[in-house]
Amino acid sequence: MLSHADKFAHADARVGTYVASDWGFATNSFWIEGPTGLILIDTQFLLSAANEAVDWAERATGKKVVLAIVLHANPDKFNGAEVLQKRGIRVVTSKQVLDLIPEVHAKRTRAFYTRYAPDYPKDPPHPESFGDHDTDLSAAGVTVKAHVTGAGCSDAHLVIEWEKHVFVGDLIGSQTHSWLELAHLSEWRDRLREIRALAPVYVHPGRGPTGGPELIDAEDSYLHHFEDIVAAAHPRGAPPAEAIARMKSDLQKAYPDYAYDVFLEMGLMAVWAKLAEK
Repeated sequence: MLSHADKFAHADARVGTYVASDWGFATNSFWIEGPTGLILIDTQFLLSAANEAVDWAERATGKKVVLAIVLHANPDKFNGAEVLQKRGIRVVTSKQVLDLIPEVHAKRTRAFYTRYAPDYPKDPPHPESFGDHDTDLSAAGVTVKAHVTGAGCSDAHLVIEWEKHVFVGDLIGSQTHSWLELAHLSEWRDRLREIRALAPVYVHPGRGPTGGPELIDAEDSYLHHFEDIVAAAHPRGAPPAEAIARMKSDLQKAYPDYAYDVFLEMGLMAVWAKLAEK
């Protein structure tokens, strides 16, 4: 019997999912099938995964990807942009996201390039900007609404709305820990309120299975719990290693089925520093 998540993932056959390997951080890319082609959401972390996502979608549908959209300035969303552009696919994002890519790329290249080369872009990708305001994007006989919004997981985000679907990137993780390197907790919760106001039926996250509005509530609860655990340690100055280890253990116990606990230490240190400033 299909799980609840699987039912949501397959309830609308016009939306398909590609999931990278764990080596590519199990990143989701989604496609929307229109009458004359496909729109791809996010371009993957590894260059090989970008190609595979397009191949997968085109084999599954018999149609070509004609547009790809980058939701925010993290490498698992933008790295594959040039690969897609070389295949003749238009790749777009907002001006706010585009402006962040060079700095983020430089930082992540220092961390990842040696480990992943030659499957990692040496130069920063250059998606096309559609501007700095909400806009309609039309391709493949489909029109989606691109909501230009502020900080959360990254310093700028897009949320793509199409009919009763929302594509939210890492603003929501499904059964996975969140990337809190920037510690934008209150801003992130603002983004969740904006997503909830769209009244979606289907919520497509950056990682983990597609679900419904319950994923918004789960992410909101997670962020509150994360902050409460750090605040309870009364952060002052630099965090002691034993405090980080204890808080990490508390979160692992609270969310035993969540993937990517490797994200926790970075997030705990960032949120500790943010709360210590207060």
